[in-house]
This record gives sequence, structure tokens and C-alpha cells, in this order.
Amino acid sequence: MRFTVLGGCGAWPAAGQACSGYIVEEDGFRIFIDPGYATLPRLLERMGAAEVDAVLVTHGHPDHCADLNPLLRARALADAPAPPLPVYAPPGALDAVLALDRPRMLAGSLTAHDLAPGTSHQIGPFHLDTFDLPHHVPNAGLRLTGSRGRVLAYTGDTGPSADLLALAKDADLLVAEATYPERVPEEDAPYLSTARDAGRTASSAGAARLLLTHLWPDTPAAPALEAAAASYTGELSVATAGVSVEIA
Repeated sequence: MRFTVLGGCGAWPAAGQACSGYIVEEDGFRIFIDPGYATLPRLLERMGAAEVDAVLVTHGHPDHCADLNPLLRARALADAPAPPLPVYAPPGALDAVLALDRPRMLAGSLTAHDLAPGTSHQIGPFHLDTFDLPHHVPNAGLRLTGSRGRVLAYTGDTGPSADLLALAKDADLLVAEATYPERVPEEDAPYLSTARDAGRTASSAGAARLLLTHLWPDTPAAPALEAAAASYTGELSVATAGVSVEIA
């Protein structure tokens, strides 16, 4: 299983960067996770739009799904249109991004699947388990198990939750939202996490590797890494465009 970062900025893309967006591959099957702002051009540097086999969206904020629109356009408006793309998202999460075009333009470009809390899906060689994690809007934590038993866990954006330990338990790679290094502002504390929180989760869950993502744009990585390392002693890094992890 290979995991590649297309972008990792929270809220908006910093200059030269992109918001949340990741590719996970196994046995030639490619899943695009969270096509946030500015991620499609980076994906197209690596593969054609028609080579994406499925899309997973954790929640409906545009920094996690806005580039689904140009991805569908690239597939639907090509000289040889691609087959319908399976897209998995919480109920209603895609309403706004799909409303950007008139229905006929993208008709037949996707097959939508609801990620209802606690559901499981088989997507190509991957088994997907979902977790209902707290955010400003419904957010699905994702646990993908590949055909060889390797596990990728991804929080999306989340506040504190006991379910994070089940999501991340013994994961080979935990990709965790870490918008702030040490403290979330009070009004957002139920809905977002810190790098220190991510380190504690990774340590308690026994995750083999931790990748911090969704840092506030234009903030340095060092404070986040230091905060996570206070409790996590495993391999630790920050999600920036081009980072690729072989989960083996």
C-alpha cells in the first residue's frame, strides 16, 4: 500500500501548496481521499483523471472536497468520457459541490455512496470502516485495510472522541488532523484537534507511524512536531505535497 500527499493545508491553500488531498494505492487500484482546494493539478501531475478508481470524502467543507468538481469535469468532458466514478461521502456532504454545475453537465459522471456512521464497504482491494467523529459538520473517520492487512487510519477533521482510539488501533499509518500545535481556540475546541492530541492518540492506539495534517496555512512544522513528540516516540512527520509513504 502506498500513501501520497497532494496537499495538507487546513482552511485554504498557502502559496504553492494545496489543501487536504491524498492518494492511496494498492494492486493498481487508486483512491483519491479528500479532494480539497488545489489538489487536482497535483493529482494530474501523477495520473490522468480517468485513472482514479474511487473517491472518499470525509466531510463537506470545501478544503476537503472542492476539487471534486474539476475532477468530475475532467472525466465527463473528455473526448472519451470516463465511466461513473464511485464517490463515498457522509449524507449530504456533496450537495454544495455538486450544485456548482447544472445536473446535465455531469450526468452519469459519478455513483454516490453514503458513508453512514459505523458502516463498512469493500472498495477494490480495500476494506473501509467508518467512524462518526465530531466536527462542525458530519465527518467520517476512515480506516482502510489493504489486501495484505496493512492499515491506514485518517481522522478527517475532528474534535476529541473516544472513537479515535478504535480508528487508529495498531494502524501502520495514522494521518491525523493537527490544526494547532498545543491549543484549539475555545469556540472550536469540540471540533478540531492539536498536534499534541494527535501524538497522544497515536501513542495510546499503538500506531506505527504518525503523519500530521491540516496545519494552519503558512505556519511552521516544527512546533507541531515538537508537540506531538511529547507523547509519541514513533516515526513522525508533517503532510506536505509530495510526501509518499510505502506502508509495508
